[in-house]
Amino acid sequence: MWGSSVPTAFVGADGVRRLGPPARYWGEPFERASPARKFTAFKGQKNFTGDYWAVTSRSVVGYESWVERDAAMALDFDPAVVDPASQPFRLIWPDGDREREHTPDHFARPADGTGVVVHVRPQDLVDEEAAAVFAFTARICESVGRQFRLVGDLDQPFRANPRWPARYRHPRCHGAAVADRLREVFTEPQLLLAGAERAGDRLAVLPVLYHLLWQHELTADLVEAPLGATTVVRLAARRRS
Repeated sequence: MWGSSVPTAFVGADGVRRLGPPARYWGEPFERASPARKFTAFKGQKNFTGDYWAVTSRSVVGYESWVERDAAMALDFDPAVVDPASQPFRLIWPDGDREREHTPDHFARPADGTGVVVHVRPQDLVDEEAAAVFAFTARICESVGRQFRLVGDLDQPFRANPRWPARYRHPRCHGAAVADRLREVFTEPQLLLAGAERAGDRLAVLPVLYHLLWQHELTADLVEAPLGATTVVRLAARRRS
């Protein structure tokens, strides 16, 4: 119960700033909230900031490093997630004679309606103080029935594999006729490039193929080996008749 009283600051979907305990506000759509703090950029900055356009929410998700961008991309690629967002809220709590605060990097709304709070930091950068903050945040999330995930560097090759189909994630890359042909071709497992050539001209087919991979209509092993011409691709089980 102690965690439910820690002040939470956020900017709601209506643009109004709010401050109160998580137990009161956890039902808010944090995936629609504005970032709780600004993304800074300055000359000589060592990390890279930017915006990732998430196809699941049709909105941008801010990031402050390549690792955060990869984490946002992974959330967008996850078929269980329907709404990722960045810097959703700020926790504020007393620690002795000082006030401390923590802003998680991402909030994700899975399709089942629950909430997942995500912080991104490579394991070798998690010192004792950071570990204590993450543990504190995890306890608060647990006290209000939500998950907390600490995400580090994504394992290779999964870290790299979604990047190529992510370039074709936008709906404009979907061509209905080509997509139907690809679904037919990959009913039986095929090598990626060979299957694309069976479906038609590769320059016209490959963007649609990668789009269907991003949409999980086509599937491949993106964990054990790099995505390439000889990757075995098949129609996802949920698409088979």
